[in-house]
Amino acid sequence: MKKFLIACAVSLPLIANAQAQADTKPLRLALSMGLSAGGDTITTVSYTDGTRSNVSAGSGLVLSAGVDYRFNQYFSGQANIGYHARFTPEASNGDATFSRIPVELLGYYNINQQWRVGAGARFNRNVKLSGSGAGSQYNRSFNNSNGAILEAEYLFTPQWSLKARVVKEEFETTYSKQKFSGNHFGLIGSFYY
Repeated sequence: MKKFLIACAVSLPLIANAQAQADTKPLRLALSMGLSAGGDTITTVSYTDGTRSNVSAGSGLVLSAGVDYRFNQYFSGQANIGYHARFTPEASNGDATFSRIPVELLGYYNINQQWRVGAGARFNRNVKLSGSGAGSQYNRSFNNSNGAILEAEYLFTPQWSLKARVVKEEFETTYSKQKFSGNHFGLIGSFYY
């Protein structure tokens, strides 16, 4: 799975170079990739060399695809489905990953051609902590959860943008009902076509 995500990250700029002209259509496809930081530590993975790695509920790689629709000069909407995961460094005897599939619905106010601000809801599905090898001891399932998003986006061109976002969310383990804050800050690059 990690190799697939790395391949996606590398190919995104190549796909983007194929789009040379400004897109004036109101409905566009959106591809995004970024990093987030924050949230409570769910577990700490210890390695045989004595090093440790925290798995936090808000940190990690963010990938998504969706549609962006401009209703008029001032208002836009966006719907995305993605993959958000925090990976521990891979060791020869195992690793651990906290992941979920977020579905996001956002509304934006377009301040001008470059800036827009938005807010919306985030619905996390298939939330889990999973490990392989020696990391399989960390396996845990979580209930689906909902959250809120505040976001500011700067469009360098009609196709390329950078988003800064704050997400408020919480995760609860399925059986023990232990709660973890997934609140985080993220920086996300987006490509529209």
